[in-house]
Amino acid sequence: MSFVSINPSTDECILEYPAWDSRQLDEALTLVATATPDWASTTLDARCQLLRDIGSLTRQRRDELARLISLEMGKLYKESLAEIDKCATACDYYADHAPAFLADDIIASDANFSCVRREPIGTVLAIMPWNFPFWQVFRFAAPALVAGNTAVLKHAANVPQCALAIEQLFNDAGMPANVFRALMIRSDQVEQVINDSRIQAITITGSEAAGRAVAATAGAALKKTVLELGGSDAFIVLEDADIDLAVTTAITSRFMNAGQSCIAAKRFIVVKQIADVFCQRFSDAISKLKCGDQFSPTATMAPMARRDLRVELHQQVIDSIAKGAHAICGCQIQTGPGAWYQPSLLDHVSAGMPAYDEELFGPVASLIRVNDETQALSVANSTRFGLGGSIWTQDSERGKKLARQLQSGAVFINGLVKSDPRLPFGGIKASGYGRELSYYGMHEFINHKTLWVR
Repeated sequence: MSFVSINPSTDECILEYPAWDSRQLDEALTLVATATPDWASTTLDARCQLLRDIGSLTRQRRDELARLISLEMGKLYKESLAEIDKCATACDYYADHAPAFLADDIIASDANFSCVRREPIGTVLAIMPWNFPFWQVFRFAAPALVAGNTAVLKHAANVPQCALAIEQLFNDAGMPANVFRALMIRSDQVEQVINDSRIQAITITGSEAAGRAVAATAGAALKKTVLELGGSDAFIVLEDADIDLAVTTAITSRFMNAGQSCIAAKRFIVVKQIADVFCQRFSDAISKLKCGDQFSPTATMAPMARRDLRVELHQQVIDSIAKGAHAICGCQIQTGPGAWYQPSLLDHVSAGMPAYDEELFGPVASLIRVNDETQALSVANSTRFGLGGSIWTQDSERGKKLARQLQSGAVFINGLVKSDPRLPFGGIKASGYGRELSYYGMHEFINHKTLWVR
């Protein structure tokens, strides 16, 4: 097997990389295990400075790294630039805050002195997706590495160049050899890595099915996991919402990255008083989106990342229409080369349809009409997912009251659901468990050691 890098807008094969065999994998894990004690004993000041150096070099290579993202998974170039900027910001954030986040907690007890120390746990295996091929890696790696852990990366098979570029970037910034390694391995080799005694924890961002498989294997091996899985985020629009602002944000939230984001708004739950107005304005805005080459300055939507993903999405759309959903716009595969799918809107979506019950990972919005805020909340919570959600109302107290009842890892009122280094990120229910980013994300892969002195 080889890893194939394909331009999603043209189907052109860019490069191929051979997968590692068992010997190559074992050699890499041995080298990382050898590097782990020295990295853990490196001073925190030195680790923080290295993280700043990584951030600085990331900014220096901004254009070439963004171009690589766009070539390999199809993201608009301007969105890739923003992704690289976000990676550099995360490096700065953790370099600035790691000393406080990792400081000992002095605890009053029956001892003359007692505290909780924060120490690294060892090597973390990261299983990462293709949709944000740099940001997903940085948001785990920055806190894990500065805390003194080493890391190995199993990246998605369709972004091998990104995986190797991240490893090269870290090394060029001065990271000691084998503190971070990209593993060029197949999915069927992941179980072997999880069970390897040189791995202490696993973090995965991916599908619900992949998360369940990783959690089962890691649980049997008694290893810590953080799971960031699917999402079917609710975008609740109440009758007193600023509709213009809601529609503008809805376009960004649903169609950024061609709709391929776990925290993209997917279910637009709109009260009936304004549903017709919202639907019309939303549809008008969708029709103005312009599909085009990811490097075109005038394009506002790029292709999907792979043709097989497009096939799956279109089947969900077809099945939803067959069960009564109304195709307002789009809902068609674009002909010709590439993984293009028209930006789409389904209206009158209801329970029992894939557009209601499943995650649509692509440029399709589902509009669900409800009678009032009580039904809106019931519909929002009816999904098995619980990653993020937003509420649109000009009454902030009303919004906060509903937010407390929304079953999700994050709620944004009158704003775009996003990941931010300053805020914890993660979900509940089938969206996974554990947190990334912020103070909370750093503490997922730390040994909270109690120290007691008589």
